[in-house]
Order: sequence, then C-alpha cells, then structure tokens
Amino acid sequence: MCGIHAVISTTGISSISTELRNLLSNRGPDHCGQVYRELPFENGDSTIHLVFTSTVLALRGDHIAKQPLESITGSILCWNGEAWRINGQSISSKNDGEIILAKLNPTEVPPADTRTEAREAHILNILRELDGPFAFLYYDFRIKRLYFGRDRLGRRSLLVNQSEDGNSISLSSIADVPATDWKEIEANGIYSLDLSTRVATSQGLKLDTRTTRHDWVPSSGNDMVSSIGNFNTTLPTSEHKLDFNLPSVQLLQHWLCESIKLRVLDIPEPPNTLSNTDVRVAILFSGGLDCTVLARLAHDFIPTDQGIDLINVAFENPRQASIDKTLPHSEVADTYEACPDRKTGRKAFAELKSSCPNRYWRFIAVNVSFEEAMSHKSKIVLLLHPHNTEMDLSIALALYFAARGIGNSYTDKYEWEPSPPSVTTPARVLLSGLGADELFGGYARHEAAFKNGGYARLIDELKLDIGRIGQRNLGRDDRIMAHWGKEVRFPFLDEELVRFAIGSPVWEKCDFQNQFHPAVIDPAKRILRLLADKLGLPVTAREKKRAIQFGSRTAKLESHTGRRRGTAPITQSNTINP
Repeated sequence: MCGIHAVISTTGISSISTELRNLLSNRGPDHCGQVYRELPFENGDSTIHLVFTSTVLALRGDHIAKQPLESITGSILCWNGEAWRINGQSISSKNDGEIILAKLNPTEVPPADTRTEAREAHILNILRELDGPFAFLYYDFRIKRLYFGRDRLGRRSLLVNQSEDGNSISLSSIADVPATDWKEIEANGIYSLDLSTRVATSQGLKLDTRTTRHDWVPSSGNDMVSSIGNFNTTLPTSEHKLDFNLPSVQLLQHWLCESIKLRVLDIPEPPNTLSNTDVRVAILFSGGLDCTVLARLAHDFIPTDQGIDLINVAFENPRQASIDKTLPHSEVADTYEACPDRKTGRKAFAELKSSCPNRYWRFIAVNVSFEEAMSHKSKIVLLLHPHNTEMDLSIALALYFAARGIGNSYTDKYEWEPSPPSVTTPARVLLSGLGADELFGGYARHEAAFKNGGYARLIDELKLDIGRIGQRNLGRDDRIMAHWGKEVRFPFLDEELVRFAIGSPVWEKCDFQNQFHPAVIDPAKRILRLLADKLGLPVTAREKKRAIQFGSRTAKLESHTGRRRGTAPITQSNTINP
C-alpha cells in the first residue's frame, strides 16, 4: 500500500501542501520520496515540470522499495498496489513494484521509425498482464508519455484534478481539499497523456491534458464483466437444487483458498510493535458469513505461531440507544452489545474458537461513542471525497474505526465483560469479505430481481453489481482505511475467483428457486453457506445478511428521526473539528 501523487505543470515546480504530504504519509508510513523532471519542448520556448511523490507501506519483499521507483533510462513508476500475478505467474513473495518497472523498461530499444508505437504496445501489454489491486503512475522517458489508471475492479483509489487555467493536472491517491474539481478515475482502462504536445488557446499554447483511454481487453462483447471474463447468462432448462454434491462448492473452496494464500503468506512482521503476540493479519469481522469463512480459511494458511485479530465495531446511535434502554438489563449489557454485528460477532468468535482451538484468536470489540464519531467526522468527510452521500458516510464511519483497530480484547471468554483490557491490533493487513454479495447474490435486491423476473432478471442485476463495484465502493473504502497505514485485501475479488464466479451458472451460486433447504435455509449466497457448513461453521452458515451500516448502527447516525435518505448529501451539522 502506498500514497501516490503527481503534478504536471507549465508554471514551475511547487511543493505539495503539508496537509497532503501528511495524508499521503498516513497511507505509507515507511518511506516518503519525491522525484522531479523537466521536459522542454522541441523549440525550447517553454518547459513542462513533473513532480512525483510516493509514500510506502512496505509489505512485499525483504526490503523497503523506496519510491518513486526510477529506471536507468529516466522513467518513473509510482506504484500503489499488489500485483499477485504477472502473466499468470505468482510473484507474491517478491517486491512487485521493482519487478514491474524492470519489465516496463527492457534493455532493448525498438527501431527509431516505430519507437513510439512499439514502446506503447510493450507498456500496455505489461500492464494488461497484471492481476491484483493497484493504482499507478508511470512516466516513460523515452516517449514522453504518462500512463495512469486503476486495476480492472478499481480496488485502489486514484483521483484527478485539472486546474481551471489549463496549465496543470494533478493525480493523487487522495484529495487534499474537498474541492469539486477532484474526480475519481474510472477503472475502465489504462489512460495516457502525451507530454510532447501542446494545444493552442486564446491565451496561447497550453498543456495538452487530453487523455487517451486504452481498453484492458482490446475487444469484448456484452457479457464481458470488468474486463475479466464473460458472465454466464445460461438459463436453467429444468429445476435445479444447489447442494453439497455439486462440484461448484469444491471449486469455490479451491479458488478461495488460492486467493487467501496469496494474501496472507509472507507478510513481514510489523515494525515497532509492542505486542507480545505475533499478529500480522486482522479480519474486518461482523460475524457474518463472508468474513467468518475468510477467517476460517485463513487459519489453514497462516503459521500456527501467529495470531489472528477479529475486529468488530459497534456505535452509539442516539436513536437506537433510547430503544435499548427500554430492554431488560439481561438482554443488553450496554448500548454497544445491543448492536446486531456485536451479537453475531461474538457467536462467530465462539464458533471459530471451537472449530480451530489451537489458533490464538483475539476478538477486538471497537466501541465508538457518538461524541467520538462526530469528532472525527470532518476528517472522514475529507477522506471520502469525492463521494459525499449520507450512505457513504455511514459505511465510512464503520470502516474508519475498524481499520484503526483500537478496542477491548477478548481471547478466552466470548461474553461481555465489564472492564476488558484495551489493545491496538499490530496487523497491517486487513482482510475484507467485500465482493461476496455481488458475486453470489447476497443482497435483498437480488432476491427481488428473481421474484420479479426469474433468473434472467437476476443475471442482469448481478452483472450490474460486479461491473460497478469499483465506482460504488472500492476507491472510497481504500481512501478511508489506508489512512491508518493498513492495507485492505479482498480475497473474494481475486481475478481467478471472479472469473470462476461469473462463469458459473447462476443457479449454482444462489438458489432463490428453492427457498428452503434441509441443510442451509437462506437461498442468498447458498454456495458460500454450503461451504461454511462443510468447514464446520453451521451457525455462520445460517446467518442472515446485514449491511455494515445497520449491523454496526452507523446508519443515519445524526438523524433524530431516521428519515434522512442515504443518497442525500452529507450534512455538516454536529461536526466537531478534531
């Protein structure tokens, strides 16, 4: 995980603001570096100034790969992400940024008459071979072009801001000021900017900021999803029932295990940790189906001498707190224990302890008062930008405090205690179950689509959801959680697993046609529920889906009536500057 930033300008070199440098350093606390370039035009009457900034959270290889990375030819790479595979070959134990720069800059130089075309084709081919979450800025010195973009699913943030006078363009992992000019770059291709040309305006020659988009897949049909694979639109010709005996359950376990292995092995020990326990991985843990299955499978690959933290967040919501006070004391120890995700979290924690008794599991109960949530609101709103709805804020609140990882520790007992010790997770890698609902039909709207139009309507809804996941969720979530110097990894969004999921017939993923099943009741994400049962998690397999903002009680946190719509712009009421 890194923070990356670049400014391309014709008005001279200017340093980034202290606030922006701090925001970038929060994302990458292990190193901060800058590289400058000047690019004169052929006639020499003006110069383009390039300033690249990178901060580094070192999680790959045996050393800190200081960024921006520079080649001997003068090219520059700012790399924020994890390339798990290049051209199908795993590189999980090596520093991916250094490998990618070496591949982008081979020693051979194409013939002069085809240099630009050959160089660009080579660059695009290398970038198209990458699997994993990433955002990048790559300046190729030979052809004077800047390439930038986000991976096919948009799992890392990258924003763009063009000055009003047309003299500069900025690219950044995060915005320094919530100005309306910052926009999220779409995860629909690789973008390039030709820095060897200018455009004529009424004020004279200006920087040419027109970008070219290069598709991830040169040609694709209507069923292509996120440039990863074709969605299986086959409709059943007879009744089908999803059960344990179908190969799809075993295939899901195989691809999920392959994905998790890449994301939990070879993680370096966190620096400067004061903990006596070696914990390198934490799970964003609501106690729901997706995260509990991840925790159970991660146990199979993480060395037994390492612990696993389960981070569970609960909020004081004034509207809900008034209801909790009417309940008998035996039903709720305090307002945080009344949160739905706290209840399911404790149940799932107990089930994991029973299923994997030799693992050191630590349940971290993160309790956030209304006052504390509001004291961080202005910072969260800044990190969210350009997302700006009440629903964005509700989700961001939960993710922000979960990623911070400060809460009450439970290791042996599952139940609430009056004064448990407070801990901070040392883990710098967080696993998230995001993506399972989109792939396997976990939302209420998926069931509604089936009821309204059968499998054909459901297929359309699933295609829509997985195709827009980067635009709706992932860039926002990256900006929020990386603020704490943590990297969030999404095993369900591994390209190979996504390719398997979208290529499977819809009735082998969810089973709305058969509402009741002797082993697993809920038809949503039934393939994952069957896997949970197989893994010895029967309680988890039957847990209902619950959105994070409702499970943690961040939904409409400031609304006294609860009637404010999630799509409404964020209100600044009750905001307290931190």
